[in-house]
Amino acid sequence: MASGHETAESRSEDGTSFADFGDSIDPLTFEQILEMDDDEDEREFSRSIVTGFFEQAEQTFKKMDESLKKRDLSQLSSLGHFLKGSSATLGLTKVKDSCEKIQHFGARKDESGTADERDDNKSLNSIRDTLATLKVDYAEAEKLLKRFYNEA
Repeated sequence: MASGHETAESRSEDGTSFADFGDSIDPLTFEQILEMDDDEDEREFSRSIVTGFFEQAEQTFKKMDESLKKRDLSQLSSLGHFLKGSSATLGLTKVKDSCEKIQHFGARKDESGTADERDDNKSLNSIRDTLATLKVDYAEAEKLLKRFYNEA
C-alpha cells in the first residue's frame, strides 16, 4: 500500500499481500470490498463477489469472441462497458482499462474515445488486439486473487 503499512485485511492467510498485486489490482479499491467481510478468515462476502466476477468475465469473453466473428461493434462496445464496471468495482485496473478501450473501439472511436473512427475493419482489429491483452491481464488478476483467497 502507498502508506507503507499493511492492515490485517491486506494480507491473506497464506501471506499474500497487496504488494503482490503490482499494477494489476488497485489495493485501495480492493480493500473496500474486503472491509465488507464479516469474518476476515473466511472472507465469504468478498470471495463470492470475486468468484461471481470470474464467472461473469468468462461468459463475457465468449460473447465478445462471438460478437467479433459477427463484426458487431455495438455489442462489443456494450460488453466492454459492462465488464469495465465490474472490473472497476474490484480494482482490476488493467482489465478495466482494456474494457474501456473495447467500449470506445466498438463505438467507432479511437482508444481514448475522443476521435471518430470511420473504418470498421480498423476498429475490429483494434478490438481483437485489445481483447487478447485483456485476456492476459484477466488471467494475471485471476491468478493473484485466487492466491489471495488461497485457491491457487
